[in-house]
Amino acid sequence: MNENNEFSAWNKVKLARLLERPKADEYIYNILDDFIEFHGDRCFGDDKSIIAGIGVLNDIKVTVIGQLKGKTLEENIVRNFGMTKPEGFRKALRLMKQAEKFNRPIICFVDTPGAFCDIDAEKRGQGEAIARNLIEIMGIKVPIVSVVIGEGGSGGALALSIADKIFMLENSIYSVISPEGFASILWKDIKRIKEAAEVMKITANDLYGFNIIDTVVKEPLGGAQNSKKNIFKEVKNLLVSAFDELCIIDKEQLLKSRYEKYRIVGK
Repeated sequence: MNENNEFSAWNKVKLARLLERPKADEYIYNILDDFIEFHGDRCFGDDKSIIAGIGVLNDIKVTVIGQLKGKTLEENIVRNFGMTKPEGFRKALRLMKQAEKFNRPIICFVDTPGAFCDIDAEKRGQGEAIARNLIEIMGIKVPIVSVVIGEGGSGGALALSIADKIFMLENSIYSVISPEGFASILWKDIKRIKEAAEVMKITANDLYGFNIIDTVVKEPLGGAQNSKKNIFKEVKNLLVSAFDELCIIDKEQLLKSRYEKYRIVGK
């Protein structure tokens, strides 16, 4: 196992977690025009780990939802380190239903270590909020594209990853659990995290091979932070191309294709 090499799974985990890595708000403001942020779930409050609103992609009016980490300790505290609470998932679903009403395609930027897990989140229905998203998003009758830009952790990521197309940056990760959690639960040895990262198959190339994602977005050596402008341009081009394809599909066929996409995952 070549765990110290720049292409190892563990190295990609470290790159996915870099503070300098471009965050969801940077993608939104560099890819969309006229972005207007919306707040609140109309039930409990506003979760600042979710940035969401409407904007224009070229000439396409879209709804965009992103999981947002901070770049400093202070920002991360405000953004809850990108760990979404029930009100965040409900805000996301509220805007997706609004997008369906006004026939706007949806973009999701996924970047979270996982859903927030504390007593208050459980009291407010964390599990139900995630499950509700999975059920409802499967039936949203507008095109959805999700982009994994950093960490795609557990149900927190999955709740924004029901999509017609999933793109994943080359040095991002996507998994049911972190390598730390995997090693501590399966082997009872946190020191085996590098080995865990390898056997879990959590990299973009691994997941592309399993038909879980549709496109791997290449990054410059050392990570996306080293050439943000080019990364934003590439992601924008992919989104425009995806919506050019998806927006002309009949709505019932769109839902049927989305269902079939998840039936063949792993085959």
